Amino acid sequence: MSAQDWQGKRVTVAGLGVSGIPAARVLHGLGAVVTVVNDGDDERSRAQAAELEAESITVRLGDGATLPEGTELIVTTPGWKPDKPLFLAAAEADVPVWGDVELAWRLRGPGAAPWLAVTGTNGKTTTVRMLASILEAAGLRTAAVGNIGVSLLDAVLGDTTYDVLAVELSSYQLHWAPSLRAHSAVVLNLAPDHLDWHGSMEAYAADKGRIYEGNTVACVYNAADKATEDLVREADVEEGCRAIGFTLGTPGPSQLGVVDGILVDRAFVDNRHKQAQELAEVGDVSPPAPHNIANALAAAALARAYGVAPAAVRDGLRSFRPDPHRIEKVADVAGVAYIDDSKATNTHAAEASLAAYDPIVWIAGGLAKGATFDELVTKSAQRLRGVVLIGADRALIREALARHAPEVPVVDLDRTDTGAMSAAVREAARLARPGDTVLLAPACASMDMFANYNKRGEAFADAVRELPAERA
Repeated sequence: MSAQDWQGKRVTVAGLGVSGIPAARVLHGLGAVVTVVNDGDDERSRAQAAELEAESITVRLGDGATLPEGTELIVTTPGWKPDKPLFLAAAEADVPVWGDVELAWRLRGPGAAPWLAVTGTNGKTTTVRMLASILEAAGLRTAAVGNIGVSLLDAVLGDTTYDVLAVELSSYQLHWAPSLRAHSAVVLNLAPDHLDWHGSMEAYAADKGRIYEGNTVACVYNAADKATEDLVREADVEEGCRAIGFTLGTPGPSQLGVVDGILVDRAFVDNRHKQAQELAEVGDVSPPAPHNIANALAAAALARAYGVAPAAVRDGLRSFRPDPHRIEKVADVAGVAYIDDSKATNTHAAEASLAAYDPIVWIAGGLAKGATFDELVTKSAQRLRGVVLIGADRALIREALARHAPEVPVVDLDRTDTGAMSAAVREAARLARPGDTVLLAPACASMDMFANYNKRGEAFADAVRELPAERA
């Protein structure tokens, strides 16, 4: 859309916050008549509203349900659920609803940088950062954007010129991005998550699958997760776009995989039926846990789809360092490794983390968000030396352990005070033996006891550092 198209256009922005406020300012700057609606009317919202109103942007607090008169377009923050009354009213009035991703896509100028897009239940941020590191190693001007790093609106409208963007997209963002068309994209994995927002697993998967629509070069899927390949089959892509798989095993033609500790490419080579291109060693990936190797293969596939040379894949993976609280080693104390994977906020992520170590003293629990734990415990039981449970829904994990791993010692901490994590780490140290790993992989959200998973991970790390050296 040209700047002229926005002059006088009546746009309602749904929600204040990290995406709503920038969207309102961008739209106002383009000449649109902007009204921001927000459910909340607390002190923080009032302060945000005052700033916007000082810029001549109308803000309506405490009423996010009513469609402002004359609205021609709604731009929503990702968290607003599709069944909110505002959107139902918009549908009745035939008013389109976009997310901030859709807005950024529509505002791209001529010759804009193509998008290499990443989604999935787990591993998105790590994969996007790996991808950006690889692209940088290739000498390309890039940024990790979207659900992390630089905002898409800033990337699209800012002064920096990019060659290509590494874009993380959540299922929420994809739901409201009907016209997005990536150069290449990947769905890393699919497991039940955010079903309260989407309504069903089918709807959740369908929104994830939107990332493949209109891809021009490659749709990358996880060969170990058939649901991701099914989404590729269902996608309407550009002529010539290829399906590219990644696997932790030996790759077939049109796949990337692992052979004798080497990451190899049998997709972007001259003769994929007979040739394989070495990209990197497993040891070049930090940490070399199985699910992180899968992330690296997905990032490599997107980079190779863009034409990046093998040496840049290797160099990018070598220079990459994961964000905090993602299978991050805190310390070794008396022969026991302490690993912080506080970001493992659902069972799928926790399963991947548990699969990377053996034997384990597992610290778990928090807000289950409707999850069940029988499958997770069944798959991980043989790795468990012991379990320490914390948080509001710890009983659900305790009951699953009683059913499927009754021989594993369990410490159930019935406390939510600020010292609870220190107590959990002390109990885990008591259960652990030299050579074991104490793993914080909660399989639950953190907000029952902590502001976010970062604070939970920091509390774990602080508690580990308090352990006396003789404790194991």
